[in-house]
Formats: sequence, structure tokens, C-alpha cells
Amino acid sequence: MYIPKPFAETDRARLFELIEAHAFGLLMSVEDGLPVGSHIPFVLDRASGENGTLQGHLARANPQWHGFDGRTEVLCVFQGPHAYVSPGWYDPANPAVPTWNYAAIHAYGVPRIIDDPAHLRAQQEALVARFEAGRADPWSLASQREDYIEGMLKGIVAFEIPLARLEGKFKLSQNQPEANRRGAIRGLRKEAGDPDSRAVAALMATREGID
Repeated sequence: MYIPKPFAETDRARLFELIEAHAFGLLMSVEDGLPVGSHIPFVLDRASGENGTLQGHLARANPQWHGFDGRTEVLCVFQGPHAYVSPGWYDPANPAVPTWNYAAIHAYGVPRIIDDPAHLRAQQEALVARFEAGRADPWSLASQREDYIEGMLKGIVAFEIPLARLEGKFKLSQNQPEANRRGAIRGLRKEAGDPDSRAVAALMATREGID
């Protein structure tokens, strides 16, 4: 990923937070010289490895997993909030052109397939628990017939990706004068009411120390 120095985010805690907040990612690999991608939910194990480990699974019918050879890296893309930034929000003394602010992470590692049935089940239980958390009546594998769950588990291929490196790009107008950055925050908060714009404004405000 092209990352100009002002936009580089290297704080691991911030990167982990974004992955967990936007856990539905894009798994990219190359098969026979062509790019292949799958959109899947991930669970991040922060404590496993220096850069964490991603847990995921594919449908067994999805051929992408056949390329997991134990040697070749894959790319997982996580897209955080993003929003259009109008130059009309800037200080007139500091003219600029329209742009787009966003946060994104590219995570790289070599996937390894999980063959152990107990490990496979534990991974799926963790996935369900992660996304059922907070519901008044959370669903669980244990609440279903065992033969049904066993059949469903046979239809997937689970894997984990110990992350070799993380690339974070938080493009939040860091290359603009302070007056422009503050103007963009005000504009995103007041003139663009969609959730992504508010989220981008919150990221920018945190960096600026603005309430």
C-alpha cells in the first residue's frame, strides 16, 4: 500500500482496534497468476505472535483455500471509516483541492489450515461469541443439535494467519495546516451527517486533542 509518511500509522494498539471494529475484511491471494478475493469475517487474536493472528474460514466449495501452500503470503484488507472532505471547509488562506480521508490496514501472513476437529470447533465458537456478544439472547453452537453442527463444520475450511507485518494508513489531513484540519473536523461533524463522516471526524479530533 502506498503510504506517504504523514499518513503512516504504526501504533499496534490502534491498528488492532481498527481491525476489530471493522472485522469483515477482504482476503486476497493469487491463483495461477490471477488475483482472487473473498469477503469474510475475521477474529483477531492479539496475544498470538508479535503482530497478532487472524482466524477465519472459507466455504469448502470455495477454491481459494487450495492455494494455501504453507509458503505463500496472503493479504487481508480492513477498511475503516472514510469520507469526502470538501475544500470549502478549509481556511480561505490555505486553499486546497477536494480529497478523501480514510483509515485502512493491510495485513500480511502465510495461512495455515486447521485440521484438528477440536481446534476447528473452538475457532468457530470464538467467532460466534465475538459477533453474538451484546445480544440479549445470544446464539451458540451448543444450542444446536450436534449432528447439525458437525455437518456444518464439514462444509468449511478454517485457517489462521500469523501476521508477519501490518501496514496502517490513516489519511486524516495530517498534511494540511491546523486551521484546515480543524475546519474539516467541523465540516464532517456538522455538514455531513452520515456515520462514516462522523467516525472520520472522531479519528481526526482524537489526533488534534479536540473534544
